[in-house]
Amino acid sequence: MKKKQFETEAIRTQLNRSEFLEHSNPLYLTSSFIFEDAEDMRASFSEEKERNIYSRFSNPNTSEFVDKICKMEGAESGYAFATGMAAVFSTFAALLNSGDHIVSARSVFGSTHTLFTKILPKWGIETSYFDINKPNTIEDFITSNTKILYAESPTNPAIDIIDLELLGSIAKKHNLILVIDNCFATPYLQQPIKYGAHLVIHSATKLIDGQGRVLGGVTVGNAKLIREIYLFARNTGPALSPFNAWTLSKSLETLAVRVDRHCENALKVAEFLEQHPKVNWVKYPFLKSHPQYEVAKKQMKLGGNIVAFEIKGGIAAGIKFLNTIKMCSLSANLGDTRTIVTHPASTTHSKLADADKLEVNITDGLVRISVGLEHVDDIILDLEQALNS
Repeated sequence: MKKKQFETEAIRTQLNRSEFLEHSNPLYLTSSFIFEDAEDMRASFSEEKERNIYSRFSNPNTSEFVDKICKMEGAESGYAFATGMAAVFSTFAALLNSGDHIVSARSVFGSTHTLFTKILPKWGIETSYFDINKPNTIEDFITSNTKILYAESPTNPAIDIIDLELLGSIAKKHNLILVIDNCFATPYLQQPIKYGAHLVIHSATKLIDGQGRVLGGVTVGNAKLIREIYLFARNTGPALSPFNAWTLSKSLETLAVRVDRHCENALKVAEFLEQHPKVNWVKYPFLKSHPQYEVAKKQMKLGGNIVAFEIKGGIAAGIKFLNTIKMCSLSANLGDTRTIVTHPASTTHSKLADADKLEVNITDGLVRISVGLEHVDDIILDLEQALNS
């Protein structure tokens, strides 16, 4: 049978129906599952048969959610976590040993940066950062004990793009595990496994949920690697709750239609900002002015919902801009139906030294907008009145 289209898989991938023949899959709010007899229990615990034992290990709702993500990303297997950072931490903790080395893009989420610089070094795991604007230097950081090559694309918060095909070729050449955080793109816009990624991570809290309701994370990819991650998570307990898994699985049914509108709105917002006299520059993957525009067009279906721009006047102007916003939300989250505005230099990245901010292209006037699903004219009107103030 011909492979179903993305949108169809997102809607029609579901658990087998129970004897009640429900149309929408039910919640399985149970901590554990029972066995038919002693032999069934023994065989289940020895993994001679695949079945649910305990919801920390697996649950029908989490299995359905993971199955959908695997089909969307073209992955062999996966595991769902309580949060995106639980997915990031567990992936690295499961696969790395003391003495191992990570090569990562410098532009990573703040908590991931803390993981690399404060937490993993406690266990003898070191990280070297490469400049995303100098991809020809990546191999200079690879050593004999390098095990993982890691990146986000698009990056947070400056919306830089990394050539996934290049990373895939480098990982293959040096026998490295390529791990890509695909949160900003979602599997609808980009599938890193096509370019050589072994594992793909999502904070499902963002666009996958899309409505600011629940937390969640997921790692999918190579079955052998996922097995190691599963065993780590089974014993350390960062599992996704059945309720959140059920919510996220339902959210995936509308992912394509939501992200289409997010991207349509975001491009119009980016084009508006690019023409505004109070703005120094705008970065959006599908703007021709973006430094990695051609790479973005090669590996992404659309440009995503995040727009970054630099407002003239630095931190003072950025704070005034936020204080003058009327409709859009001030929040550190993203990927919501509601448009969210953040000024990283005075909030999410305020604790970074000035030199560290500039390394990841966070200037004093940088503003990040997670463009929502409101009518785009209303979004632009709010941004315009705040800029003009």
